[in-house]
Amino acid sequence: MRIDKFLWCIRFYKTRSIATEEIKKNRVSVGTSAVKSSKEVKEGDVIKIRKNQIDYKIKVIQIPKSRMGAKLVPLHIQDVTDKEQYELLKLRKMSQDYYRNKGEGRPTKKDRREMDEYVGNDIASDFTDWDDFFGETADGPENDSPESED
Repeated sequence: MRIDKFLWCIRFYKTRSIATEEIKKNRVSVGTSAVKSSKEVKEGDVIKIRKNQIDYKIKVIQIPKSRMGAKLVPLHIQDVTDKEQYELLKLRKMSQDYYRNKGEGRPTKKDRREMDEYVGNDIASDFTDWDDFFGETADGPENDSPESED
């Protein structure tokens, strides 16, 4: 079976064309050498795939007849990827910056909701009367009582 079709059959790539593009970009190799899309895969081959900045290694156990469900994939391949690669993936996911940098434009609807939730509506209700906030009365701070004017 061709390697592009094999990677599609074991659900490593969503389409055969994506698998072919990745092979053309030398992100797939069998053993130590880069391969072409027409390379035939045999049982026992170790395929090294660079995807999402991680180097995956899979060993071919069986050649599937056609594309299969995700539950049947472990019957055809064995994952021999190093543990450090999965730790790198976990660290990258945790360190992703989900917020935009300064100068990237207006906030999105999601950003606006998060800002509103953070700020809340309590500020508007706390400071409705500015005179009370600054400790001044309606007559002013000099006139404490109306009777002293006589």
